Amino acid sequence: MTLLFMGVLPILWLIVALSGLKMAAWKACPVALLLSLFASIAYFGMPWEYMASAVLEGTALACWPILLIITATIYTYHLSVHTKGMDIIKAMLTSVSSDYRVLILLIAFGFGGFLEGMAGFGTAVAIPASMLAGMGINPVSSVAVCLVANFVPSAYGSIGIPLVTLSGIMGTDSAQLATYVALQISILGLFCPFLMVAIAGGGMQAIKGMVPVCGAAGVSYVLAQLLVSYFMGPELAGVAGAICTMGAIIGAVHFFPPKDSAYVLQREEAAAVSRQQAFYAWLPFGLIFVLLLLTSKLVPTIYDSISQVRTSVLIYRGEGGSPYTFQWIATPGMVIFFATFLSGFIQKTSLGDMLTVLRKTLTSLRPTFITIISIIATAKVMGYSGMTTTIADNTVAATGLMYPAIAAFIGSVGGFITGSATSTCILLGKLQMDAAVAIGAPLNTQIWIAAANATGACAGKLIAPQSIAIGVAAIGIAGRGTESQLLGLTMKIYLPFIILLGLLVYGGRLWL
Repeated sequence: MTLLFMGVLPILWLIVALSGLKMAAWKACPVALLLSLFASIAYFGMPWEYMASAVLEGTALACWPILLIITATIYTYHLSVHTKGMDIIKAMLTSVSSDYRVLILLIAFGFGGFLEGMAGFGTAVAIPASMLAGMGINPVSSVAVCLVANFVPSAYGSIGIPLVTLSGIMGTDSAQLATYVALQISILGLFCPFLMVAIAGGGMQAIKGMVPVCGAAGVSYVLAQLLVSYFMGPELAGVAGAICTMGAIIGAVHFFPPKDSAYVLQREEAAAVSRQQAFYAWLPFGLIFVLLLLTSKLVPTIYDSISQVRTSVLIYRGEGGSPYTFQWIATPGMVIFFATFLSGFIQKTSLGDMLTVLRKTLTSLRPTFITIISIIATAKVMGYSGMTTTIADNTVAATGLMYPAIAAFIGSVGGFITGSATSTCILLGKLQMDAAVAIGAPLNTQIWIAAANATGACAGKLIAPQSIAIGVAAIGIAGRGTESQLLGLTMKIYLPFIILLGLLVYGGRLWL
């Protein structure tokens, strides 16, 4: 029992620090690392040199490619704001319809999904929520619909980094993992547009006249996400889903326009956007999409060539250690940086301005750097020392073959604690894999259970304090009791979601 307590201590600390003490993640996560270091040596008998190499391997994984991708995607967004391209994109989206139910789907579900796929880390909630509130939509509803919308693409955020990271931890194929996640998300994802409209419209009556639009939005998103996951992997699945759903929403509105005047927003006519302005505004995101396609496994000639530029180093010296490979070119972070700088030059943005924006981006991400490095190092220490195996063995002993039914719930606890699908995959991915092995699950079922960790994290973000705080801060209503109101609203969605996910994961494993 002592070993179990010490094994779970870093996770318990994060629950208390982030949820109870309201401590910032960048302060709480280093403490969790220190606790894992102490437990690994004092209770799990890990030699200090192995412990140090585990921390070093975690730091390497955090920096390359995770923090590289995060920095590149956030930099792309910041440069788009600097060049006023983001303002053009906002104007284009809001010109589609005056019905705020349509705008909620287009901006929160479509554009929010695009931002999640490209940048993630709060942008998919903060930016769409501020846009919707600025149009005159109820501020609380604006945040709530963005939180619900974010359930679908969260696992594919920042060019698929949660699933890329989880597949790296497991040593499995990222495309298979991404496909399983897409399957688990798909059923609930179909209902998300209907839920969003009902929330914003004050009840189920708001769905009247919106069924074709909601149906088109849901089907196009989950289908595109599933197909891209299967054929290409997780990197572009969220982005592709978002692009398809925005096109589907616009098409559905054209053929089945909603005609209820009760939901029409009264606002000033926005200035027309020229084709040149639209081209330059979308250029960085379009270049990223195209270049990621060209450097993916779909173009083996290019992919095989750039994949040769790599270095493999054995970092962890203990049992179970394997060489860690640094891909110096064939990594999304480098591709995104190249695309962003190229688009900046095409837009005639000076190098000085681009470097200034980059410096500000790096400065703003300092807390994220501390959080990600410490949480990945914690996960590595817990994994190599046997802490996660101890937790998994005890969990399996308590649940037996029913474990798959609670796998998504465990992931949702991680999502609630960290507010991040990436951090949850890092923190609990090895635990879920060890539990799957402990119940004698075959490889496909192990991957299915690991996918449930990511899917559960997406559900947990619905009620995560960090997610809610980002939303209310973006629309300037923090500290007015709004957080509790939003938590009560999203909890009503989270509970049925996580129960259905549990049933889906438990039943779905029988079909693998």
